[in-house]
Amino acid sequence: MAQTVAAQKQMENIEGISRRLCEAVEHWTYDDIPADVVQTLRLLVIDTLGVIGGAARAPGIAEINSRLAKWENGGSATALIGKHRFSPPNAAMSNGAAAHALDFDDMHDPARIHAFCVLLPIMIAVAEDIGNVDGKRFLLALAVAAEVHARLGFTCYNSLGKGWHPTTTLGSMAGAIGAGRMLGLTGDKLVNALGIAFHQAQGTAQSMHDGVLTKRLGPGFAARNAVTAAFFAQDGITGPFRSLEGAAGLFRLFERDEVKPEVLLEDIGKEWRTRGFSFKPYPCCRCNHTTIDLAFDLRKRGIGADDIKSVEVRLPQVNFQTVGQPYDVTRDSVVHAQFNIGYTFARALIDGKVTLPTYTKPNIADPKVVALASRVKAMPDPTESPTAMEPSKVRVELNDNTTVLLEGRKTKGAPDAPMSVDELLGKFADCLDFGMSVPRASAQQYAERVLKLEQMSNVSDLIRDFPSKAG
Repeated sequence: MAQTVAAQKQMENIEGISRRLCEAVEHWTYDDIPADVVQTLRLLVIDTLGVIGGAARAPGIAEINSRLAKWENGGSATALIGKHRFSPPNAAMSNGAAAHALDFDDMHDPARIHAFCVLLPIMIAVAEDIGNVDGKRFLLALAVAAEVHARLGFTCYNSLGKGWHPTTTLGSMAGAIGAGRMLGLTGDKLVNALGIAFHQAQGTAQSMHDGVLTKRLGPGFAARNAVTAAFFAQDGITGPFRSLEGAAGLFRLFERDEVKPEVLLEDIGKEWRTRGFSFKPYPCCRCNHTTIDLAFDLRKRGIGADDIKSVEVRLPQVNFQTVGQPYDVTRDSVVHAQFNIGYTFARALIDGKVTLPTYTKPNIADPKVVALASRVKAMPDPTESPTAMEPSKVRVELNDNTTVLLEGRKTKGAPDAPMSVDELLGKFADCLDFGMSVPRASAQQYAERVLKLEQMSNVSDLIRDFPSKAG
């Protein structure tokens, strides 16, 4: 009987939820966004623009832009790396791939999503195409999309564990709603934008498991799809109106009914999940970050690579699936290194830092690092929630037969262990210097403009002035 009641309640929560989600956000105004959420949005914009600039040196980005430039030019939107002019969908794809290429972009740890690598490229493309979008309108669209993306992540709480990459699968849907709001869509047209985005839904985790460049293309594809969805909906194209709850919708087909639909709309507009976004201090998969800090702790204790016989790292199940493979230097893959706990632990212990050059060639083949990485074994931790992001337990056996045990349960950059504004501005400058040799003073001046985004009369000015070369 209890199961029947629970099933009935589940059906009540799901019925009509696609339309109810759109209705919940279609009349929000800029003034509805709390001041602290606006500040978070500003910092997420700065952070994402920085990692886009840093990606000018990332494998695959030049090739993507070169191919797109062969196909088109003179479009209404800007690919920030190289300042190419593309159609809005292709500009969004270019910028989305760049925003995710360094794996240095934001993360909502409990929702298991990156958001702004998808959402900011969408809004840049839409804003440029329609023109004269002021800062408040731009931030409102981002607020809608970020809140929906985070809530979809909580609703589809084990999407990554089932093999999807919720950054892309859920991001295109959330982004389409945000883009639709920027275009002024309401009612059926906003529902259609969501449905058209779902009809294009894609994004599995296999690219990260195989350590290949399509990992960074996923957010680009999602951004492209969302832009296409919003404009098609504006033009009158209809899409599924039960994209979440339908028999072949997101919840049943993709998530196998393993969802919590009640959290999608719970206190929406009152309780802001956007407050939960984290900023990354290290340019690699978030699943590595707690372990990085434990490696730094070992180093502070005077323990070096030559002292270590073996290392065991215990991670929650989904983190283990994501970064727990043995490190295979023969892949010669930056993406594999970004998504490998053994390589990242070894690099952190030996160098005492994890920075953008950590994940470049030939550094990923450093013999001393590879040797230590080969002595690192990851395993799932059955005592932790499978989808938890933060926990890491490290057991180190030393050559003198003593053992060191360390445990971490906080991840730097999260709301409970935040990076300061100065740290984030420093990260922004570091990224622009790494990718494009932009002087720190120029980076600082640009960041100060982003911090006043809501005062801008036309955000296209900010896009136009994005640094593209030294000086």
